[in-house]
Amino acid sequence: MSKAIFELVDELPTGGLTVMSLNALDFIIPGQWQNLVGFDNTIKVVTGTDDPDYIQAIGERAVALYNDKGEGYQTAMWLYNTVDSGSSALGAAALANKIGEKVSLLGFLGNITPKAETAQTIDLSVKLVAEIVAFCQINGIPGDSVGDFLAALGDYGGESLMRMAALICFDGLIPLGPDFISMVMDKMGGMSPRELEGNQTFKSIKDQVPGGDTGGQLGFITQSFSSVSGWMSDFVNSRGLTPQTVVGNLRNFVDITDDKLDYLGAFLDVSTNYYAHTGTQTLARRLIERAAAEI
Repeated sequence: MSKAIFELVDELPTGGLTVMSLNALDFIIPGQWQNLVGFDNTIKVVTGTDDPDYIQAIGERAVALYNDKGEGYQTAMWLYNTVDSGSSALGAAALANKIGEKVSLLGFLGNITPKAETAQTIDLSVKLVAEIVAFCQINGIPGDSVGDFLAALGDYGGESLMRMAALICFDGLIPLGPDFISMVMDKMGGMSPRELEGNQTFKSIKDQVPGGDTGGQLGFITQSFSSVSGWMSDFVNSRGLTPQTVVGNLRNFVDITDDKLDYLGAFLDVSTNYYAHTGTQTLARRLIERAAAEI
């Protein structure tokens, strides 16, 4: 039995590497993301109410919406969690004793291997598609509505915008470099369905990716990345983002040299779950907003 939505929000961590690494990106979207945890607390912040009866009524309605199989909320949550499941390799438990002090990456280099460029390219593209499909599920629209997603992206804020910022920085700039957008478009354009089939991230969410067969899904993933590439490029350029500026802020808690950026990408991949963390927060916010509107 999957967990109830209130449990998922109640169990979000208040500290640790995921939260620290997201806080390190605050310079990109200052003050946009607060680490909102606890279901009742989230209801209070989202609605601005302190009335316990009202909080309970909204909570009950939000839980009912989440549990309704006719809605897309559980599928969206599954997507956020599934594309993040790479983090099992190292596990945050191994790093728990490091929290609160700088983490030296050197001790972990024997345990993690940077992904090959092709694997990283597919992972980034599939995570972006997961964002699009989850957005469509939450909003009750067809999963291939890239245009609707693009229109909404301009209004992204809070945890949703932080998730996109982390996607760009942790899955794009750091492992693939400053030209990651054109590199991904080139690689995806020349990719075979068989290469895509061999990727674990794609395989894990294949059933939710529009396009029919793998060839059609490859087309959808490539077209989706291409559609969002302009927004990503503007995001990077308008904020002057480079691998070095991002790493400069991450250095507040991770010891790393510039020649180990690919290892830093791998380290972040296996030791943080920013996608599921912010995805849970996005989903809770949307459920609460809808529940409040319906009461």
